[in-house]
Amino acid sequence: MPTREKTETTEDLLVLKDYRLRSRLIVGTGKYATAEIMQQCHEASGADMVTVAIRRVDFKNPETNLLNSIDRSRYTILPNTAGCYTVEEAIRYAHLGREALESDLVKLEVLGDERTLLPDPVGTLKATKVLAKEGFTVLTYTSDDPVLARQIEDAGATSVMPAGSPIGSGQGILNPNNIRIILEMVTIPVIVDAGVGTASDVAIAMELGVEGVLLNSGIACAREPLRMARAMRHATIAGREAYLAGRIERKLYAKASSPTEGMVGGVPRPLQ
Repeated sequence: MPTREKTETTEDLLVLKDYRLRSRLIVGTGKYATAEIMQQCHEASGADMVTVAIRRVDFKNPETNLLNSIDRSRYTILPNTAGCYTVEEAIRYAHLGREALESDLVKLEVLGDERTLLPDPVGTLKATKVLAKEGFTVLTYTSDDPVLARQIEDAGATSVMPAGSPIGSGQGILNPNNIRIILEMVTIPVIVDAGVGTASDVAIAMELGVEGVLLNSGIACAREPLRMARAMRHATIAGREAYLAGRIERKLYAKASSPTEGMVGGVPRPLQ
């Protein structure tokens, strides 16, 4: 069983092969009311990496090209294959992203169902193998299946990205035990992707020990997106710090926080 080191360096960076990020929060670009609000939320989130669905980019029209609303000197662009339902389609859009952005990064999505937007495990694994062999830095979106996560690592992925809950559902981390098992079974970075609804969801994910969180709807669809972006930023930092600090052991009974040695007065009676 591989082991994960619980360490903190002077700069606690998220390392994805050749990419080193100060922030462990990755944010998206969809569903914002305006490009200006998106830009403000990106800044408030503190993120260093922003993901873009290649299918949504209008490369022929500079006025509507989403990429022109993102400061590429400030943010690393993570092209994704959102909306792809076949291996061939996902690979095609990964290549399009590499050519357009001159980047080997890809967030791989091969979906298996239009209603749930759950990933196709067989297609996901196959596409990961192909793209990894072709030199891509593959961040693979998947279910929270620990066995599949290990197979994705073996296929050459740089990161495995288990869903906390279905995309856009806002349900948070439905199965934290599976995330814990994935963390034990793989050595590559684990980034929770999808289903995050609020700041506490992010903190819970980070406290489990994952290396990062990717979210979009949680900010873009909030009543006040800018305020939520700030909340997500602080939750990521707080969750990471809490994980590194190490929580106290859970106990059934109380344990006084003040020392009992030298107490004045009687001794507490035991339970009858």
